[in-house]
Amino acid sequence: MYKLLREKSVEIRFHGRGGQGAVTAATLLVAAALNEGKWGQAIPSFGAERRGAHVLAFARVSEKPVPIHSQVRWPKIIVVLDPGLLLVEEERKRVLAGASSDTIVVANTPEPVDVGGVKLYYVDATRIARELGLVVAGWPVVNTSMLGALAKATGIVSIDSVLNAIKSYWPGRLGELNAEAAKRAYNETKLAQAEKITVTG
Repeated sequence: MYKLLREKSVEIRFHGRGGQGAVTAATLLVAAALNEGKWGQAIPSFGAERRGAHVLAFARVSEKPVPIHSQVRWPKIIVVLDPGLLLVEEERKRVLAGASSDTIVVANTPEPVDVGGVKLYYVDATRIARELGLVVAGWPVVNTSMLGALAKATGIVSIDSVLNAIKSYWPGRLGELNAEAAKRAYNETKLAQAEKITVTG
């Protein structure tokens, strides 16, 4: 029964570090889905994480309600907000846990990296955030850039819905800057070619 319920929705897992906005990214993704008449849920994962620690957030998007309210263990989409999480073997294993051959990884990285043979889309969200001044306490806040990348890589929501969700969440200048980050990332996101991937770890 659980498998049948899961198949009705797209399950997304966000990996980042404290301060990068992974939980907000999940919330905004669901807001974008709701704007399109879809159903969604965002599930934060809170513990004793500090700024810079590995943190998780989860989301589900579907055409119909799915009565599952739990963490995502077998993600269809994995969004990686911090490139360092793919460069250390122990962290990379945690990021890719539960991935299958049809999982898509959308990563903040300037160059393709090894993600175990699954499909990788990548964008330099850190650079985009720095260029737009989206930095808090020295940390580039890349969540809105990664939502733009997610829209480009998967089509799970449109970029227009992402932009509307961002502007509703942050009215005024901050919303405009974050929307610009999402647009830039959408335009710059690339699909990695297997022969160009750097093996790490």
